[in-house]
Amino acid sequence: MRQLLTSTAILLWAGAAMAQDAALLLGNERYETLGRLPRGTEILQAEEPLRALGFSVSSLPNGRADSTAQTARDWLERAPESERLVVALSGRFATDGARSWFLTAEASGPGLLTPGAAALPIEGVLRALAEAPGQALLLLGVDPGGSDRYDPWVGEGLGTLEIPQGVTVLTGSPRAVARFMSGPLAEPRGDLSAAIRAAEDLEARGYLPQSRIFMPERPETPAPAPGPRADPAAEEALWQGTLALGSIAAYRDYLSRYPEGAHAGEAESAIAAIIAEPDRNARLAEEAIGLSREQRRDLQRNLSLLDFNTRGIDGIFGPGTRNAITNWQQQNGFAQTSYLTPEQIGRIDAQAARRSAEIEAEAERQREEAARADRAFWAETGQRGDEPGLRAYLDRYPDGLFAETAADRLTLIEEEKRRAAAAEDKAAWDQAREADSIEAYRDYLSAFPGASFEAEAEARIAALSEEVAQSDARAAAEAAERALGLNGLTARLVEQRLEAQGLEPGEIDGSFDEATRRAIRRYQRERDLEASGYLDEATVVRLLADSVEEIVEQ
Repeated sequence: MRQLLTSTAILLWAGAAMAQDAALLLGNERYETLGRLPRGTEILQAEEPLRALGFSVSSLPNGRADSTAQTARDWLERAPESERLVVALSGRFATDGARSWFLTAEASGPGLLTPGAAALPIEGVLRALAEAPGQALLLLGVDPGGSDRYDPWVGEGLGTLEIPQGVTVLTGSPRAVARFMSGPLAEPRGDLSAAIRAAEDLEARGYLPQSRIFMPERPETPAPAPGPRADPAAEEALWQGTLALGSIAAYRDYLSRYPEGAHAGEAESAIAAIIAEPDRNARLAEEAIGLSREQRRDLQRNLSLLDFNTRGIDGIFGPGTRNAITNWQQQNGFAQTSYLTPEQIGRIDAQAARRSAEIEAEAERQREEAARADRAFWAETGQRGDEPGLRAYLDRYPDGLFAETAADRLTLIEEEKRRAAAAEDKAAWDQAREADSIEAYRDYLSAFPGASFEAEAEARIAALSEEVAQSDARAAAEAAERALGLNGLTARLVEQRLEAQGLEPGEIDGSFDEATRRAIRRYQRERDLEASGYLDEATVVRLLADSVEEIVEQ
């Protein structure tokens, strides 16, 4: 891992420069992952007072690795020929106990094995300051704490510092250090030792004489003005390129070149947003596919067929669909981003087509098995044509292959009985049939023991009792069908599909009559669905999937 300034590099002096005092000011408050640090850049307010005293000042707010390294090198070039050296660092620090580092704005969670990544070693700074004994000052604005990103082997703050002879080190809060630099330190010919003793909010170590005049007289000629501002057009061109790339590296590059640029705040926010959304690239890749709402419905339908619950088939990828995608990705060996790629969409489509074919094949097998059982039971009961056999068949197969035949024959038997019944018995029976209630049939049986229509009355009592028992279930099924909001076109599509299956739904008119309900129940039984005779989401998914499969086969 790279370090911004190693102990060796910090001692590599450049060639001779014009004699002038040199100051290095680095203040960070906008950290990408370690949290914001209030007042971290306030030390930079001392730049102008220091320039007024003749210092050549190298300063940088919220510096990343590259820009911090360049600023430090600028200071090093001036340091060999300088009489006084001042370094002020304000921000977050890390230490393993023996070594300490000043962290740049892009630093993330320092650890024991990589503490120097994107960091400035304090030991190297101290060795550079040792070249000006008695005239070297290091000020450290240390945050009292607040980040939980450090590993257990590296602590936040400063460790034990080995301070070279003749170097003074002042530590305190970022605000205390900034106040001292803009106040007592900026006084021409001020007694630095007295000012340090008076600063109760600073801790002093190293070279501390009883009296010390540190700063020079203020020069009569003004300090050189700062260099010209960067070309706004060049900065805007770089920013547009940064937006086009949209990566952390691009935003960091912009901030390294323009730490106080017109778009610095936007760049900081963009970096924070990218870090906060680990799957951002996956989301952007899915958005680039441009899925239509109908394509999204198809995906939801396919995932439902594969038993991944999307909590609705509406073409809107909400939490339910994202969770279903994540679960599918996990089972199929893909990264669990909850966002789809073209490859994954193709895999889901292929798996759903296969599953649809498997469901249809199983439904066909069950249909044939049910038909064999139906015919066998009919042969033993209703085919004989007597009333007990016909009723036994209808009890077992109310929607069976021969249900209509059995019902027609029972009607004929009932009419024959009516003709043969006594007038009074017949009238009572007709009255009971008109009322068609459990109480009416019971009254009839009570009034006519051994009545001509005893079997019919008992059958109706049983049927009505069953209807009462199933009323709640039917009401729930009706409500579920209404909730689907099917239009007339979809209803006719359902009837067409049932007709294609040979389930005889009656006239295809978008209106569900008893024939349609019977066909739906048959379809549901063949596919191990709840045989309510009403549509629910699972039944519609299977019907539409069967339709798609039929079109593909054609």
